[in-house]
Amino acid sequence: MGQLSFFLASFAWNFGLGMSWLAIPLYAYSQGLTNAEIGALFAAPVFAQVPLNLAGGAYTDRIGGRRIMLGSCWATMAAGGCFIVAEGFWMLMLGQVALVASRAAFWPATWAMATELPGARGVQLGRLNAATNLGQIVGTGFCGFLLAAAGFSATFAAVWRAGLLAFLTGLATRTRATKSDPGRRILAAYWPLLRERIIAYTVMCAYLSALPFSLSISFYPLLLAQYGYGEESSGVLVALRAVGSIGASLIAARFVRSGPQTLWPVYCGLAVAVAVALVPTVNHPVPIAFWMLLVGAGSAAMTLYFQITISEASRVEQRGSALALGGLGWSVSHFTTPLIMGFLADRYGLVAGFYAIGALALMCA
Repeated sequence: MGQLSFFLASFAWNFGLGMSWLAIPLYAYSQGLTNAEIGALFAAPVFAQVPLNLAGGAYTDRIGGRRIMLGSCWATMAAGGCFIVAEGFWMLMLGQVALVASRAAFWPATWAMATELPGARGVQLGRLNAATNLGQIVGTGFCGFLLAAAGFSATFAAVWRAGLLAFLTGLATRTRATKSDPGRRILAAYWPLLRERIIAYTVMCAYLSALPFSLSISFYPLLLAQYGYGEESSGVLVALRAVGSIGASLIAARFVRSGPQTLWPVYCGLAVAVAVALVPTVNHPVPIAFWMLLVGAGSAAMTLYFQITISEASRVEQRGSALALGGLGWSVSHFTTPLIMGFLADRYGLVAGFYAIGALALMCA
């Protein structure tokens, strides 16, 4: 029952997150914000996410992942309530800060909890990633139809309800007893971890795996709107990234190799780079759907690699902190990607921005 509740809570939380991907950029666009302002709207709150992410990982080791996960559900509810009444850049920014705080707490907590479940670690992490992406698929797809039928206020109210459902479901989850020294400074575990080269390598892998995620919550919906797709079609196409991630999470979990000796991350990085760069080349749903599936599969396999590798490179009492460093790579992506895209989109066009991000992913690979 505890495992089922854990995966259901992850599904519900990601359902709300998936809804926000489509609703927030389109809502900001409807209020007349420029591409640069929209980029700043998604990048600036990451300044808060970095310290919150590190604190979330450290407190996961100290008080347990379950409490941190439940707190992130309340932050999602706060974000949904803020967006219901938001008007203008600064109110939207306030809602984004709440949503970023929720993400910063949720990821290291649930990743650490998944490594504690009975069974093979890679399989359990793959199941968590599949539940995560399934929630994002359903949330993004549902959001498109809800936006078209009921508008933004009803959509953000649904985000609030998703946070509440995740909290209620998460109450039935279980977690290990904490083993960290309560007298030790809260960020002390990071110094020995940062001296290990494999940890720095997995942070880089996390950054590359997060690029498609950063685009999904910011500029993929705007590209599709520019190409003339409505909310329903945009929701389905953006959700295909998560469809590809589900397949990769379940299949790759059976045979993915961890550690620095494998070229697995290089191949995944090349897939991400190609799919990001080529998605705007042809304005037709079939090639767009294919590139969205490919980018989802590549990023999910890369995510699974860094999760397993960073878990194996850390002790159980410091695992939350180690996984939070992986989340730091995600935070850097969420900061740099919207800013680069917003600047290039205003100066050279949105398509040029996708080419630039694809080139960046290629250099990382």
